[in-house]
Amino acid sequence: MRFVIVTGMSGSGKSTAMKMLEDAGFYCADNMPVPLIEKFMELLAMPDTGIQKVALGLDVRADQSFEDINQTVARLRQTYAFEILFLESADKVLLKRYKETRRLHPLSIDGDLMSGIKRERALLASIKSAADYVIETSNLLTRELKSELDKIFVSNRQYNSLMVNVMSFGFKYGIPQDADLVFDVRFLPNPFYIDELKKKTGLDKEVQDYVMGFPEAHAFLEKLTDMISFLIPNYVNEGKYQLVVAIGCTGGQHRSVTLAGELYRSLKDKGDYGLTLRHREIK
Repeated sequence: MRFVIVTGMSGSGKSTAMKMLEDAGFYCADNMPVPLIEKFMELLAMPDTGIQKVALGLDVRADQSFEDINQTVARLRQTYAFEILFLESADKVLLKRYKETRRLHPLSIDGDLMSGIKRERALLASIKSAADYVIETSNLLTRELKSELDKIFVSNRQYNSLMVNVMSFGFKYGIPQDADLVFDVRFLPNPFYIDELKKKTGLDKEVQDYVMGFPEAHAFLEKLTDMISFLIPNYVNEGKYQLVVAIGCTGGQHRSVTLAGELYRSLKDKGDYGLTLRHREIK
């Protein structure tokens, strides 16, 4: 039997993950009281239950101690084999999600969202460090989260808890605040000054052909792919969960979009890590 504990920051997508696991054939139980967890696992361990895959959702609640959950999980690992999936998101993303949904954080005091997020992050530090998989959902679409879960729990692929986010942007609108690595491709000729390409973007083949028609573009892509491929396993070893690679040009419409797309295709399916592509200035 495969048993998975699903936990993480409130607002990071745990409920969505549980629904996806249910669709993948898991028997799902959510928000179970701490005293019942051990009894639940005892029952599942009995022969002839007919249940092969189970996902148990654990949340921080104001009416129960998460320290009890940490102790229970540590005790259970001495007897049972199970995996822990931890969903993570940046503070500013969690704040935005809570404000959009107008929900209260379970640990917020007097409606102070940030205090609740900080308290929760401190409580979850122990179980996060023990997690088998950490998925950073700050920049993930729902379908991308499903893809990552499918890799782990459907395809059973080896998975490193690193999400690589490739992003294009325009320097005239500012460098992305969450970027880890920033690269400037304004050294390439600008399609903006070609009348037939001006109103197109790097998503159009004509612009892609123009930008990649220069040897410098191919040399840049080759060197950048080699460097990112070198860095990824080292970041994994250091326990990094998210890497944002930002590629910028003047307006974020042509050159950066083309090179970001090419880098994404170069890295795709080359490693056991998550990979997403964003074009910040293209709506």
